[in-house]
Amino acid sequence: MSLRKYLAKRVVVALFILWAIASLNFLIFEGISPVKPESMYRSLANPKFTPKMRKALIELWGLNRPMHVRYLNYVKNMFTWNFGFSLHTMTSIAEEMSWRLPTTVMLLGSALVGTILIGVTLGIFAASRRGSKVDVLAIGAGIFVWAIPIFYLQLLAMLLFYYYTHMAFGFSVFPPGDIASSQPVQPVTYMADIAWHLALPLITLLLAGFGSWALMTRNLVLDALTQDYVVTARAKGLTEKNVLYRHAFRGTLPPIVTMITMSIPGILTGSVITETIFTLPGIGDWYLTGLMTADYPVIEAVLFIYTVLMVFANLLSDFLYGVVDPRVRVGESYQK
Repeated sequence: MSLRKYLAKRVVVALFILWAIASLNFLIFEGISPVKPESMYRSLANPKFTPKMRKALIELWGLNRPMHVRYLNYVKNMFTWNFGFSLHTMTSIAEEMSWRLPTTVMLLGSALVGTILIGVTLGIFAASRRGSKVDVLAIGAGIFVWAIPIFYLQLLAMLLFYYYTHMAFGFSVFPPGDIASSQPVQPVTYMADIAWHLALPLITLLLAGFGSWALMTRNLVLDALTQDYVVTARAKGLTEKNVLYRHAFRGTLPPIVTMITMSIPGILTGSVITETIFTLPGIGDWYLTGLMTADYPVIEAVLFIYTVLMVFANLLSDFLYGVVDPRVRVGESYQK
């Protein structure tokens, strides 16, 4: 079986997984729904709503339709990125997601890229100087900040750089939260304002995340440096830099690629705590609000997006494995 056929089969399996999880998602929320929709959706219990308005809302959400019709509409909405309407705000979920998702991707995506670059670079540097003071200091600092709960680190940063500086000097180094101070006027000024608001949460995420990548990379590189192919490369007279990067580090790429791709869904899951603490209008804050207000369509939409990211991460991992490790290419030319 060639790599192309292998990936094609993986795509088919991924689509089946998406359908299965979407169906399970529908059945879970359908199962916890009481018989009467008025008792499930708080909006229908509003005393200001007339019977005509309640009837219109029931028709809008399709509660008067048979279960199989609701299921087909649900699957269609999920796979066409429609998602329906929020029960809490009465607005389109897709429209609200369109301005919330960039905030989450901008913050958590930058944090993911930053922690990978800092952690992997630091891990390679520490492995190349095993046992030195630089190695002990770098890995010790990484383990220390990794052991601190992220919410504690973020609350401490808020206390120090906002509350204490405001009390002592009358100004804050960083704003207390939100994505921007005002509506956009000039693009450059507005982007600088957004960067100022996201700076503190981004710094805390980088501090909390680089340690695990540094420790993992260091251990992988140290193990690779003991392999026969690295010993052979040194025996050929290659420079230590060449041996380290082109041979030892290249041999560690498959597990690192797996860790990177499996971290992609964390852009959503990791946003709940950070966006709540810094009051950022992103997907994590939206999901938590949906849980507190029993906004089931929003919860279903966010869970489906998370599923899509997870399945995409697995497909990307399979593809990159075939690129960085020829042994994965079943039946390819390396066997000939």
